[in-house]
Amino acid sequence: MDETAIDPAVFRRVLGNYPTGVTVITAVDEGGQPIGMVVGTFTSVSLDPPLVGFLPDKRSSSWPQIEKAGHFCVNVMARDQLSLCAQLAKSGPDKFSGVNYAVSDHGLPVLEGTMVSIECSLHAVQEAGDHWFVTGLVVNLESRRDTDPMLFHKGSYGGFSANP
Repeated sequence: MDETAIDPAVFRRVLGNYPTGVTVITAVDEGGQPIGMVVGTFTSVSLDPPLVGFLPDKRSSSWPQIEKAGHFCVNVMARDQLSLCAQLAKSGPDKFSGVNYAVSDHGLPVLEGTMVSIECSLHAVQEAGDHWFVTGLVVNLESRRDTDPMLFHKGSYGGFSANP
């Protein structure tokens, strides 16, 4: 199959029809401060060894700090955490101001009220176009709250509705 030029706007619009879960990847920087980034491209990769993956944008200012930390926590966001998601999606040093989190036994920020936390050590980073494909070796995971997930679909955040 030949490579065909795909208009980036069309690519985004068409693939926006596929809903993704919303996660916040957290870690601690060299100064001991929490850092984080909102990511919608998260997936399970392998059972043996237990690996998960996500794709940060190469332009991210948070990703290099998380990579340098060498370990991270994937916080799976609940439907009712839109304001927290919006706060952590912005740039700047104050994004964790007023954010409630606990520090895990592995020294990682675990956001309060999330559905799931998955703590990982950095396994591999591979180039993937304008993103990186990051895999993490899972060292701890926990279901924290049984509720509906936050989803990103067609450029908007929302939740899941089951068929009656």
